[in-house]
Amino acid sequence: MRNDADATTDALPATLTAARRPSACTRPHLLPISLSMNAPTVTDTALKHIFDEGCFARVADLLRTAAPQCDAERFMALSLQDLDTLSLMQRLRRMADSLHAVLPDDYSEALDILVAIAPGIKPVFATLALPDFVARYGLHAYDESMQALKYFTPFGSSEYGVRPFIRQDPARALRTMRAWAGDTDPHVRRLASEGTRPRLPWSFHLDALAQDPELAAPILEALRSDDSLYVRKSVANHLNDVTKLHPTWVMDRLERWPLDNVHCAWIARHALRTLIKRGDKRALAIVGAGTRAEITLGRFAVAPDTLRLGDTLTLHVDITSTGQAAQRLEIDYRLHYVRAGANLSTKVFKLRACTIAPGERLVITRKQVIRDFSTRKHYAGRHEIDLMINGDTLGHAQFDLRIG
Repeated sequence: MRNDADATTDALPATLTAARRPSACTRPHLLPISLSMNAPTVTDTALKHIFDEGCFARVADLLRTAAPQCDAERFMALSLQDLDTLSLMQRLRRMADSLHAVLPDDYSEALDILVAIAPGIKPVFATLALPDFVARYGLHAYDESMQALKYFTPFGSSEYGVRPFIRQDPARALRTMRAWAGDTDPHVRRLASEGTRPRLPWSFHLDALAQDPELAAPILEALRSDDSLYVRKSVANHLNDVTKLHPTWVMDRLERWPLDNVHCAWIARHALRTLIKRGDKRALAIVGAGTRAEITLGRFAVAPDTLRLGDTLTLHVDITSTGQAAQRLEIDYRLHYVRAGANLSTKVFKLRACTIAPGERLVITRKQVIRDFSTRKHYAGRHEIDLMINGDTLGHAQFDLRIG
């Protein structure tokens, strides 16, 4: 008897295998975005212009070739209506909905056409509209939709498109994605991890996975020593998500991993980055930095001591090892930002993670532009900075920020 996972992980149908797939060795960089219309729009200004008139026109040309029965002119008219007023996410959604308006009512026929045009969509970022189409209009057709998402992911990414299927039926979707974790294509293996992240940025949370990380554990275990950095980054990000709710669970698991394996060790270091910045001694011990650093601090200073918004702050660190053996150092700095009402907020920045030999001197210079972001507004006043090495505060500096 075949179960649902068997049905969706067999060889792809001819319509999917016939189309050209992108090389697994090349991968365009994609910024993390969400298909939620309520998502932040930090990157809208730069990215929304990917979905410009030319992008929609190229899709219309692909439709004319692959599916002459579809009304390409209507697709353009629907797509361009008030386009200038739409954000990135709204433009992406506009493409999916405009395609739906002109594609056949039969979902299988519509998918065949999308499969045919996917290789030709440029820029590749625009292919994210195809998994969005599947998520919006294919929840009723699990097998076909999951096959399509698996096919589309090497072109852009199906990590957002797959999440409604996980939310609808976690057990069924996870069976399929556990099989994906063993796929020969690193894009598909990465989808297994990225799509199941409990807190994927700018997407809705997967409550079942947030409450019980064991549900996705077989996927993470299958990928823990993956030879693709692209996949390992996803596994590390997934585990970092989990540390925010279940830090003990993550550390228990990582302590059982063969950390002499370079790939497992890489994932562990990056998965624990949030805990390391908090100075968590157990997390630091897992990456080999659990003891107090044996060093002398020659200098920790910032310059200039007075800045205005937009100026560049320069940090100087000069340390020398006094240990008798090589030691692992996790070097961070914690900046205490002045907030409205004389309150403070802190943010920890990574300076260096390294192994230092006995007697070795290490000099670090770091520049940081002090400017406002959509997520951070600066206020005038004295800002304190702590130097943290292996979780211990070993140095202190300060600067005054003037506004206006």
